[in-house]
Amino acid sequence: MCDVITIGSATMDVFVESDDANIVSVYTKNKKSEFMSYPYGAKVEISDFDSQVGGGGVNTAVNFANLGFKTSAIFKIGDDIYSEGILSSFENKKVDLSNIVQDKALSTGFSIILVSFQGDRTVLAHRGANAKIKKSDINFDAIKNAKLLYIAPMNGDSTKILDDIANFANENNVYVCFNAGSSSIKKGFNYIKKILANANIVVMNKEEASMATQIQVRPDTRDEKFSEELIHPDIKEMFKKLKIRDYQIIVITDGGKGAYAYDGEHYYYCPCFEGPVVSTLGAGDAFASTFCGALGRTDKNIGKALMYASVNSSGVVSEFGATQGLLTFEQIEEKLKENPNYKYVVAE
Repeated sequence: MCDVITIGSATMDVFVESDDANIVSVYTKNKKSEFMSYPYGAKVEISDFDSQVGGGGVNTAVNFANLGFKTSAIFKIGDDIYSEGILSSFENKKVDLSNIVQDKALSTGFSIILVSFQGDRTVLAHRGANAKIKKSDINFDAIKNAKLLYIAPMNGDSTKILDDIANFANENNVYVCFNAGSSSIKKGFNYIKKILANANIVVMNKEEASMATQIQVRPDTRDEKFSEELIHPDIKEMFKKLKIRDYQIIVITDGGKGAYAYDGEHYYYCPCFEGPVVSTLGAGDAFASTFCGALGRTDKNIGKALMYASVNSSGVVSEFGATQGLLTFEQIEEKLKENPNYKYVVAE
């Protein structure tokens, strides 16, 4: 029996950084977009290069295990050099791999991560086996005997099983955390609504929440200064649309601006825990999974759980790799003691 079962993707990630990368900002009346660009037709020099194992299923399983939870992972890989790298990466990790699926007919997921000088990234992803998880691949008995089912972002045909596994977990009194990904959200709100209904915790970044709810976060104008409010009114509207059951906690992350949560009565805001930024890849996985784990650690104190999640996420972004900077609960609590002025805020 496991405390936590994670289901999601497993990939071999290749990190590429170039000093020739540019960040281009484009503004319209209602939206700001940023793009990473390279000189067209040029041979671009690489200033740094590394390879790591990643993917939401892997990253969150490693984090839960590192936090001290008995953890098992469900993900699908091929039988190739990349699958060998993924499996070998777990040799020193306390993660049960008895529920993974290996298919010789499929290729293992592979990603190229283009890292900017600001530490943010653009990901070129080949989904491979990650997009081919079937209902018959899932060990439902293992889910039934777990305390928490963590659903990481999934893609392709794999999204077809989300409703079934979330509903099964809910019917068997297994706590469900749903970290919605863009592939599921693009199917429309009516599609993810059924999954949301079975989730105790829902985590999205601001862009995903906007896509899911079709609510745009309006920029400041001459007449309205939304940035002066603790929580943007449009984010509050997102919360109200996403929360469709009384027992749910909804979390929306907002990059370097911090994170917000809503439990139906109060809104919570937690700023980012300050630290160096090398690469943001894996930060969202660390944040969401730590928040879930920290709710139990803090006796369901949502604000404190946000703080734990932010501290652990800051550890990940400080190193080159999605799981390299993960912290234990004890290390997180030590950092919080060292920074007594770091606080969350509760709003009505």
